[in-house]
Amino acid sequence: MQRRQFLGLSVSALAAGMVAGCTPRRGMHDAIASGSSDSRESVNTWHASRRFIGTRFGDIAYADRGSGPAALFLHGFPLNSFQWRGALDRLSPHRRCIAPDSLGLGYTHVAQGVNITPATQVQMLTAFLDALSIRDVDLIASDSGGAVAQLFLTHHPDRVRTVLLTNCDVESDCPPPAVVPVIELAKKGRFADEWLAPWVADKTLARSDKGLGGMTFTYPQRLADETIDMYLRPLVQSPQRKALTNAYAVGLAPNPLAGTASLLKQSQVPARIIWGTGDTIFSQADAAYLDHALPRSQGVRRIEGAKLFFPEEFPDVIAEEARTLWSV
Repeated sequence: MQRRQFLGLSVSALAAGMVAGCTPRRGMHDAIASGSSDSRESVNTWHASRRFIGTRFGDIAYADRGSGPAALFLHGFPLNSFQWRGALDRLSPHRRCIAPDSLGLGYTHVAQGVNITPATQVQMLTAFLDALSIRDVDLIASDSGGAVAQLFLTHHPDRVRTVLLTNCDVESDCPPPAVVPVIELAKKGRFADEWLAPWVADKTLARSDKGLGGMTFTYPQRLADETIDMYLRPLVQSPQRKALTNAYAVGLAPNPLAGTASLLKQSQVPARIIWGTGDTIFSQADAAYLDHALPRSQGVRRIEGAKLFFPEEFPDVIAEEARTLWSV
């Protein structure tokens, strides 16, 4: 029942997003063709290049590519920094690209007693950047990472040069209805066991319309077994990690963005929104909300048919929009 609810976000919202302003279908295919399928070698290379830095929130796992002014990449749930590998490859000639694993996800080791919420993620990121001696950043964020990005922007406006957001929470839609069943299951301590563990055990199921792939990826058949393991295996590898995974989901409610609208309207940070019209989690209206809420928004680019985690599938789109926003 929960999975059907997860997939049941309004068809009318999808239809509304597929009108004027969408990227042509051919452009979408061109964008995805630029990505590369993951091999065991590429996954092993990512694992080998992972770094850790200690904070009071734990040892934060992160990727670090390039040099110069820093760009901070915030991933979605239940992914980790591996989501941004294609964008990092393309943008590291222009920025020092930093992509941490959030508390409770990926390969970050969470300190005992840390309460995992979007607000705590902001505190962790502040400590993380301080530990790396990074003063300010260009923010790029997706999904629940987009909620964290908005909180970071409103709490530390002087530390953000630009912000690029893809499909994500907004104050008026947080958490979105499709995620509520996940949160309720996590409150019972069952989400990691009942959803994620079966996907790790059965990669075909994970790529199906009842799995992570079909729910959130435009081309789930392209998801390699190694990619699924990279994201999900650490989240179910022990009772302690399952508890942290459930805690991440529980932390998405009540609305962590409550009260941010007036603060966003004060922002003087240049912003750009890229929105996949095939997303069944976040409403198409959420893109317009962000465009209206951020005074220096440079508008919305809609990607026809693209689902929630399209930034992984279309890294050229992310790189193109980031370079334009950064004027490089």
